[in-house]
Amino acid sequence: MPRILIAGAGIGGLSAALCLHEAGFAVTVFESVAQIRPLGVGINVMSSAALILRDLGLADALDQTAIRTRCIEYRTRFGHLIQSDPRSMEAGFPAPQYSVHRGELQFLLLNALRERAGDVVETGRPVSGYRQDADGAGLVFADGRVERGDLVIGAEGLRSPLRAQMHPDDGPLNYEGTMMFRGALDMPVIGDGRTMVIAGDHDCKFVTYPISEQARRKGRALTNWVAELRHSAPRHIDDADWRRGATIDYVTPFRDFRMPDMDIAAILEATDNVTEFPMIDRDPLPFWTDGRVTLLGDAAHPMYPIGANGASQAILDASALARALTEDPGPGGLKAYEATRLPVATNVVRANRLGGPEQVLDIAAARVRGPDDRIEDLITKEELEEVAANYRRIAGFDKAGA
Repeated sequence: MPRILIAGAGIGGLSAALCLHEAGFAVTVFESVAQIRPLGVGINVMSSAALILRDLGLADALDQTAIRTRCIEYRTRFGHLIQSDPRSMEAGFPAPQYSVHRGELQFLLLNALRERAGDVVETGRPVSGYRQDADGAGLVFADGRVERGDLVIGAEGLRSPLRAQMHPDDGPLNYEGTMMFRGALDMPVIGDGRTMVIAGDHDCKFVTYPISEQARRKGRALTNWVAELRHSAPRHIDDADWRRGATIDYVTPFRDFRMPDMDIAAILEATDNVTEFPMIDRDPLPFWTDGRVTLLGDAAHPMYPIGANGASQAILDASALARALTEDPGPGGLKAYEATRLPVATNVVRANRLGGPEQVLDIAAARVRGPDDRIEDLITKEELEEVAANYRRIAGFDKAGA
């Protein structure tokens, strides 16, 4: 079996390493930072991606760490329930949807890889590019050293050097005008402790969901939240850093939101560490593969975090890559992987730019004028379900096809 080099030890890179190791390949992962830490805030693992992780034997670890998301509730700023979109196995999905701290998931994958494959993750190894010839491919590191293998996977994220080399004319980051403020707060449980709430509209939106099963078992909720505000001018785009502290007032716009089960402004004010990051993506690429080198996850298809689907698409990439290389453990396998995943990921990027499943928020905002309006008088169930079902098909987690 060929030796596969993976640049990046994030969710995508580690998932790829686990899937490839399970398929019998030798893998080595190179991470730029000297010490991997459980950083970040909440993310979601959709049913289709969770099924892959469960097939890798990670179900118990996920259930000990993450919240099994029961449903997503879309609400108006007045607290109306627009739609409840079930995500549980009881709703017909083959695996749960999980809400989890990004760092917790990263370390769950990292620990599993180390237990199964040994010391195959090298830290403090930032890459600058790749080289290849008829006999193999290599990663070029920032210090000038080169590591040779048979195939190379670029999973270094939004600012992937491998992507930049493969596509030197790649366009700039796209900014749609929304700044996202993120935080997490230990607090009393909201509702059933398993529901994601998305309230507001495209210009002013609040998202929250619990991310810790351990906290839930203690009667508490480690509550992840995202406050999104749309601005007319770009802010911190080229140097976007998700660790940057908030620089503007993100609380005031939410003071008039009225939820039946939470005080949004109070949640925002009680959170000590709040970061800001612009909603950005990149235009879809015409190809991901150059000979013995391919891209995966955010390196291949960074997308707006709408539909809570970015990490899941990276995990789906990883599984598809391993399946393709099992059939053809060479450049042909990389092209087969690309043929399977590039059209799907491209459609998700484009769907997220249009609002994805959250289009129902804007439909409601255009019709609901006050707290006394009745959703059922203004929007049909069929109209709402069409939006949800269409996105499930695009993103690959519809019940029939999951």
